[in-house]
Amino acid sequence: MILEMHDICKDYPMGKTVTRVLKNVNLTVNEGDYLAIMGPSGSGKTTLMNIIGCLDVPTSGSYSLGGRDITACSAKELATVRNKEIGFVFQSFHLLPKLTALENVALPLLYGGMKKAQRLELARQALETVGLADRIDHRPDQLSGGQCQRVAIARAIVGKPKLLLADEPTGALDSASGAQVMELFQQLHEDSGATIIMITHDAGIARHAQMTRTIRDGILSGGVEV
Repeated sequence: MILEMHDICKDYPMGKTVTRVLKNVNLTVNEGDYLAIMGPSGSGKTTLMNIIGCLDVPTSGSYSLGGRDITACSAKELATVRNKEIGFVFQSFHLLPKLTALENVALPLLYGGMKKAQRLELARQALETVGLADRIDHRPDQLSGGQCQRVAIARAIVGKPKLLLADEPTGALDSASGAQVMELFQQLHEDSGATIIMITHDAGIARHAQMTRTIRDGILSGGVEV
């Protein structure tokens, strides 16, 4: 088991009142699962993603990731978990514009303290995995949107994380580029057994996953095999 959540709630103060955005969420993800969490705007899916990704902490409930009690972690420990155990893919890529593809992919390894020669070699391998071996010296403004997202995926997998977390990964792409990115996720899942959680509002994107769960008004539904 990679991830286990029990009765996760998240509250936000709104003036003199408190709004509960997540309501007793229960979620289990096993190694090698490919899960889509689907919901409309305002459903709580971004809040849930932030808690899964250790970018935020729940108000109540328990969360275990790779056997570690996340709710007991300090801010420094959460930063280490994000760096070592979770690979992030965001809608807007978040590549540094002045760095090459190779340097962008190697960045998480730099933060992790790895020596330069080793991190550049691993970054090269990750870019080969996503089909960009011939673009390693290109900066983001020299790449298409689809290529930028593939660089972002290479950056997410370079440290071999326990969990790959993707937030609307095709949202900024045209349909052809989006299809290529989804094929790449499928390849990563099939070839390396990557554990993937994808957050999306798009039923067409969710259908690529093995299982879909729906979140609405902060309540996560049961799983459905697809």
